[in-house]
Amino acid sequence: MLPKDLKIFNDSYFREWIKTLKQIIKQSQLKAAIHVNSELLQLYWDIGKEIVQRDIEAKWGSKIFATMSSELKDSFPGMEGFSVTNLKYMKRFFQFYSNDYEIGQQPVDQFEKLYSIPWGHQILLITKCKTVREAFFYVNKILENGWSRAVLLNFLETGLFERQGKAITNFSRLLPDTQSDLAKETLKDPYNFDFLSLSEGYHESELEDALTSNITKFLLELGQGFAFVGRQVPIQIGEKEVYMDLLFYHIVLRCYVVVELKVSEFDPAFTGQLGVYVAAVNHQKKKETDNETLGLLICKTKDDIMAEYSLEASSQPIGISEYKLKDLLPNDYVSSLPTIAEIEESLKNLQ
Repeated sequence: MLPKDLKIFNDSYFREWIKTLKQIIKQSQLKAAIHVNSELLQLYWDIGKEIVQRDIEAKWGSKIFATMSSELKDSFPGMEGFSVTNLKYMKRFFQFYSNDYEIGQQPVDQFEKLYSIPWGHQILLITKCKTVREAFFYVNKILENGWSRAVLLNFLETGLFERQGKAITNFSRLLPDTQSDLAKETLKDPYNFDFLSLSEGYHESELEDALTSNITKFLLELGQGFAFVGRQVPIQIGEKEVYMDLLFYHIVLRCYVVVELKVSEFDPAFTGQLGVYVAAVNHQKKKETDNETLGLLICKTKDDIMAEYSLEASSQPIGISEYKLKDLLPNDYVSSLPTIAEIEESLKNLQ
């Protein structure tokens, strides 16, 4: 650091210039990291290709991987990644992307993206994804959202690829094409609420409580761009004040999203109720710079035909999805647990 008695230290031009230099250095570090990762993946691809095309297992048996590992570790003691397990992953990496019939459908820039994904993420993709198309779906999500391996694993296990963009909507009829496509892709069906613990016979208020208490996980499940505005948000409609279950603002879509939760099977009346809320938000909260408000109805179950007919009759852009929960706790679950007093008493008996 420069001595504070030097004039240049407090020079605003100098400070801005230093800030610019630091940004350049950070960008260079990022590019270097991406370049190193790309070179590493190219190496792993080439080794995998050698293993597959020379058909080494057929020639020398499965123990050849142990011999390869030992030889490479001895020759390159400063390099990691030559374990038996990792060599087998290299083989699988090459096979997965080269043998799939979809490989010819992938543009060159997709493979440039692929090579910027860390190896730990790659292992999850080649072991969890069924097709190259599915893998590239997650590659794009990783790059867009900066997912860690833990986050990627969560979405792989909950089948995001099958759920993304699958909600029943009327967006194509009521929104401009570009907004409609993006909005539709934003919604899922079903939503996975496995992170919640609810007892049998829970009510909508309890579902709201659980979701807002786990708002970070809920926002992760909703997807990139959702910002939580509030729960049971009041809005005046005529002489009556009503309350919206959940209100969000989507930063990418630049619009409010009203979410209504229903713990029962879909009923067409739900669409009418949500449509009123969407219209009210457009009149009272939407700014000139905002796009049209969207409605999202999340029900326990739905009849798709009934949902489609209901949306056809609606004049507001709405999506309808289901939600899934893991096994519910029995109603008497809490009462079946020992009390603090009972635990203390049992500990005394052990002394």
